[in-house]
Amino acid sequence: MKRFFEAMQPAAAELVDGRAVDTLCPYCGVGCAVTYVTDPERNRILYARGRDGAANAGRLCVKGRYGFDYANHAQRLTRPLIRRESAYPKGQLAPLDKRPRKPGGPVDYDDLLPHFREATWDEALGLVASRLKAVREQHGGEALAGLGSAKGSNEEAYLFQKLVRVVFGSNNVDHCTRLCHASSVAALVEGIGSGAVTNIVRDIARAEVAFLTGCNPSANHPVAASFMKEAAEAGTKLIVANSRRPQIADYAALYLPLRPGTDVALHNALLHVLIRDGLVDHAFIRERTEGFEALAETVRDYPPETAARICDLPAQDIERAARMIGKAGAVMFFWGMGISQHTHGTDNARGLISLAMVTGNVGRPGTGLHPLRGQNNVQGASDAGLIPMFYPDYQRVDDVAVRERFERAWGVELSPEPGLTVTEMISAARDGAVRGMYIMGENPFVSDPDVNKVREGLARLDFLAVQDIFLTETAEFADVILPASSFMEKEGSFTNTDRRVQLGRPVLDMPGEARQDWELICEIGTRMGRAMDYADVSAVFDEFAATTQAYASLSHAALGERGRWYPCADPAESDGEPIVFQESFPLGKAQLVPARFRPAEEQPDAEFPFVLSTGRVLEHWHTGTMTRRSRALDAIAPEGFVELHPDDAGSLGLRDGTLAELRSRRGHVRIRTRVNDGVLRGTVFVPMHFREACANLLTDPRIDPDGKIPGFKFCAVSVKSFG
Repeated sequence: MKRFFEAMQPAAAELVDGRAVDTLCPYCGVGCAVTYVTDPERNRILYARGRDGAANAGRLCVKGRYGFDYANHAQRLTRPLIRRESAYPKGQLAPLDKRPRKPGGPVDYDDLLPHFREATWDEALGLVASRLKAVREQHGGEALAGLGSAKGSNEEAYLFQKLVRVVFGSNNVDHCTRLCHASSVAALVEGIGSGAVTNIVRDIARAEVAFLTGCNPSANHPVAASFMKEAAEAGTKLIVANSRRPQIADYAALYLPLRPGTDVALHNALLHVLIRDGLVDHAFIRERTEGFEALAETVRDYPPETAARICDLPAQDIERAARMIGKAGAVMFFWGMGISQHTHGTDNARGLISLAMVTGNVGRPGTGLHPLRGQNNVQGASDAGLIPMFYPDYQRVDDVAVRERFERAWGVELSPEPGLTVTEMISAARDGAVRGMYIMGENPFVSDPDVNKVREGLARLDFLAVQDIFLTETAEFADVILPASSFMEKEGSFTNTDRRVQLGRPVLDMPGEARQDWELICEIGTRMGRAMDYADVSAVFDEFAATTQAYASLSHAALGERGRWYPCADPAESDGEPIVFQESFPLGKAQLVPARFRPAEEQPDAEFPFVLSTGRVLEHWHTGTMTRRSRALDAIAPEGFVELHPDDAGSLGLRDGTLAELRSRRGHVRIRTRVNDGVLRGTVFVPMHFREACANLLTDPRIDPDGKIPGFKFCAVSVKSFG
């Protein structure tokens, strides 16, 4: 393997004529600054090196360093495609569990391309516009929906949500934040009036204690994890809570291996101890919060002994964690999708917000709330309004004054009703309420829960346009496929998990006839009767920024080489504000919202005795569309697996590499086993990236009532040896 990576790094003499382009990493929310060195004649990236960005200080993980060659993959779409008449009625074209006959991608195009024919851009765009327009005219704007992408730029997100609202005529627009941190955003907007982090990752160096819960940063945010590990080695005490032991727990002063789905009970018990022992900041509570009495009344019912039984933790460890938080001068709270991806995910986040507020750990160095954002631009896409209940900058669509302001800015009457979320769109398509969809850079057929339900919804659509760089599993259901731009060909701004807005620059030329996403959005809008004309992407950014407070002072020119944190009063004089809410919150006072523990609706039983949690691995990203077409990343991690505890493996007659069958109430997969004592007894873990071992065939589609996020971290399954 070492020789493999050495072969991917060119000799020094070969680098002389390379062209260096400063841009960003296309993967996670850390937002690492990267320099790609290219061979312009071959339109190829030779290698990547980290540069001194505010988020990464020159560091890169394996994806950032080696995961760039997907952009030149032979399966890139280069011409528009239209479904052949013989390929109706629509349906899945290649079984998920069918492995490719030859290397080079997760699916054989020989199984897919015969169902489509090449078309000119004029024919393809004309068909998209006319069919979507026909649905709107016959069934109304609410029968149309759009899924945008957190892999796209802020400008693309802004244009996409504007297209849906202004041209389609509804608020049925969403993206993958619904599947990762929607519950965190719901709790933060409710609690403080902002859906963004209050402090940056690297300020953990000034924290006395950091509480890391429901996250695995070493795998999901590796560069951020490197700063966390450095902080721990320098004296910051880490409290790590998880139901699957993450590598960062090796650096923890205290590890809490709680039972899946019991976070609310743990948070309430921590609050109980803090209040009982007087380890709260009474002045902060009095001056900057509301609702403390109701919170205190609720958590009175959760002494450590009660939570210990629910969470399967020692009561003394809960006491110890609370004292560590309460006695520290500065505490940061980090969380991931182990908190958010539950049907009670909003309650989970409410508890973390309350812990920070009652101890006064917001608005100072080494303090703050930080949900670790997943995609490279999920923060920016949310800021830009790519969500069904908010316009840009989290301005509610059902607020009359806000809506009138956007109607004046966009020159059209807007729908007053919050739109459908990702999973609600699919259900509505299944029921015939949504009849036309435009999906850009999203792959819900693999990423959404209960794939069989998603299959039915996509197949029932009257019309589906998919805009992407590969013929994804979702594109198999498309009437028209539009070949688009990869990150490596984009120009635009991207906002990382720290609220840092940075410019991405094109590294490669577009392949074949593929076109820029932002231009395609505008042309579809124009062809549907609403002119969307912009000189360039910087003009789009200017319009977006003018609709917000957070971005109002920013422009492409102001962002420069290193970007800026928002808010930024004067980009000529300041790098922006890494720490926010030092004096007050957007709501004025923070709202302390109590929550009571409630177990997941689907519990293990005799037929399905294990709890399944899904997630990511270091080498891959989401549905594998990019990383499984990266030579190095696919070589390191070529197939899926199921992790289970050694005791469970022994009782089932399983060992490393055994083929096992997992079943839930919705479907089944066959997958190789990995035995790992970091997984709790009675639980299993399956990564989400592999279509041939598709975890979402198993997952439960029920959603959190507030954040509308599915419970990817909890469903009941059975496990047995297969073959």
